[in-house]
Amino acid sequence: MHSQVQLGDLVVDVVRKQIRNVHLSVHPPTGRVTISAPAHLSLDSIRAFAISKLGWIRQQQSKLLEQEREMPREYLNRESHYVWGVRYLLQIVETEAPASVDLAHRRMVLRVRPGWNQAKRQELLDSWYREQLRAALPPLIAKWEPLMGVKVEKVFVQRMKTKWGSCNPTARTIRLNTDLARKPRECLEYIVIHELVHLLEPSHNARFLTLMDQFLPKWQFHRSILNRLPVRHETWGY
Repeated sequence: MHSQVQLGDLVVDVVRKQIRNVHLSVHPPTGRVTISAPAHLSLDSIRAFAISKLGWIRQQQSKLLEQEREMPREYLNRESHYVWGVRYLLQIVETEAPASVDLAHRRMVLRVRPGWNQAKRQELLDSWYREQLRAALPPLIAKWEPLMGVKVEKVFVQRMKTKWGSCNPTARTIRLNTDLARKPRECLEYIVIHELVHLLEPSHNARFLTLMDQFLPKWQFHRSILNRLPVRHETWGY
């Protein structure tokens, strides 16, 4: 069941589900706010929860509106693309050989079939980024699982519009945004640790912050780097 609560000039979309906890989200690019709540929870209780989080909501909305966004990519020669935080200039090579992506001397060489359009080039590069992230994850997971005393059942890599990562503590799975392969490696490690901590503490409460401080004392510094970097241009629709 869908409904809304109004807090001054702020409209919060409310979705009731068969879940146990309340989940609050602030969505890019405009800061739209949604709350997923247990089906039995009254609208007054949801309103009270939203009011208690109003300061945090405003803070997140401000960050989203201030964050720089990349220009739309056209996948043409000399266009800038990033791999692990390093800038490369795109070079398109048309060939009958199998399509591929290679890095050489600050150039990203995209070998494509003749006549491939922008969508096909983007599909190739997105798939390549996904593979880069998949290759980078096993050593990080193997490093942090024993240090944190957790075990991940499965790691999913996918393109995500609104999050860098997510965790399902019940299924013991984590999901990571393919765009992390475009950011510095320390940002990926920070997000991996963040999601692994959720296996110990599902919410962002004081215990969660204490665990983050314990495992990655400079986690706020890494978060600030990630938040300052431009994010991918998207066509947003709701």
